[in-house]
Amino acid sequence: MAQSSLEPFPALSPSHQFVRRENSRSHTSDNRRRRKSSGLGGELPGDNDVAAFATLSNSSMPATISRVSSEKSSRRSKRRTIKKFFRRWKAISFRHTWVNPLILCLIVVSLYLIHPNPSNPISAALFLSYPLPNEPGSVGPLQYGKGRRDFAFVAFYTVFLSFTREFLMQRIIRPLAIRAGIKSRAKQARFMEQLYTAIYFGIFGPFGLWVMSRTPIWYFNTAAMYEGYPHKTHEGFFKAYYLLQASYWAQQMIVLLLMLEKPRKDFKELVAHHCITLSLIWLSYRFHFTYMGIAVYITHDISDFFLATSKVLNYIDSSIVGPYFFVFVCVWTYMRHYINLNILYSILTEFAVIGPFELNWDTQQYKCLLSQVISFSLLAALQAVNLFWLFLIFRIAYRFVSTWGEIEDERSEYEDSGTEMAVEDEPVKETNGPKEGQALRLNGNANGYANGKTNGKANGKINGSPNGTNPEVMVNGIPLPRTPSPDERQKEPGTIKSRLRERKKR
Repeated sequence: MAQSSLEPFPALSPSHQFVRRENSRSHTSDNRRRRKSSGLGGELPGDNDVAAFATLSNSSMPATISRVSSEKSSRRSKRRTIKKFFRRWKAISFRHTWVNPLILCLIVVSLYLIHPNPSNPISAALFLSYPLPNEPGSVGPLQYGKGRRDFAFVAFYTVFLSFTREFLMQRIIRPLAIRAGIKSRAKQARFMEQLYTAIYFGIFGPFGLWVMSRTPIWYFNTAAMYEGYPHKTHEGFFKAYYLLQASYWAQQMIVLLLMLEKPRKDFKELVAHHCITLSLIWLSYRFHFTYMGIAVYITHDISDFFLATSKVLNYIDSSIVGPYFFVFVCVWTYMRHYINLNILYSILTEFAVIGPFELNWDTQQYKCLLSQVISFSLLAALQAVNLFWLFLIFRIAYRFVSTWGEIEDERSEYEDSGTEMAVEDEPVKETNGPKEGQALRLNGNANGYANGKTNGKANGKINGSPNGTNPEVMVNGIPLPRTPSPDERQKEPGTIKSRLRERKKR
């Protein structure tokens, strides 16, 4: 059919209401995509000129519709506000890790202060439970029993010790590390961890010895561990020390699980040590072997204090680090091996001989063959981990003697993340010859790609390297390693950076 030059329909009048509406919309909204012109020249009139909800403007909307849209926008704004609040709270929690434990502690204390009475169930989290009335005419200290409410005490002080740990490390110990000249962040973290450990065991080590002096097992009397068994009740100081130590080791396990400390080379052994320790704590408390437990506590507390302080002295390059390290090795060997091996020997020789040796659940008599095997197995496993660490300590001592005073922690791995920062923070020193083997920083990157490749090509041959290939930069006769060029870095297989560059190229 031949195309006609006449319009199939007459042109619409410009005074039509749809044309006016289109003209008004075209003037008000310039950003809307303009419809392509058609042969019709405009919209067809008819009975379909009914506004749809999707095309209504705010001015033509009914009041109910506008109210619904305003409610939706308010809901969206509330959601955005909540999300923004949680993002800020997450950032604050990661920056100040002591805030959340402090808030939890304040909530618990506030709940107790609402009704400060022993009948308040929150009191079990703050104070010792199960006090036993003294018998008429008795002069001894108040005794405490054991029960499920003790779990609340351990849980609360686990959170409290988490707060004290993070607060002391971030607000007090970190400024001390900076003042001591420790610039690497990884090394600062190690310093903070060890100084906090030294502070804790510096308090609880003497406290444990004082508690032990008030019991029949002073000084590590193994026979008294089994005499008068079962030991169902204890005085307040004994129970508080035992449960606070349980809180500390539970908090340490949380630190390991949350990776708050950078894992060391002996991370698996450390996790095994904490699992065995927590198992010994619970089993000894539940089955009334607390006299044996307090002896193991003290051997670890005192040796850990000397371990932590020797590391702190090493981090600050103290002049007494050598003699103090020798003292630490002696204390560690005596406490963790000599005394603990005596305890293991007493389990084999005195456990079944002194006191009753039978299993009776009614009288809570648990000193039997099964408990003997379990106690010996757990303490032997703990001793195996300690022997592994003793091997590392002796290796450090050998290197200290062979290198004339350089101590390096075999277990630390902060050099992976902190070496680069430590080199950047190291001041520039002038060298007079090859005897000083320290890395130099010359103009930011003297041995880098810019000075290596460009000068090599310009001079043709530098230090025997023809055509500028792999030039060697010499400073006072010392060859400096050349930083690889970006092209060479891209050729390195298996690196994350090279994979990302390849993806960007694609």
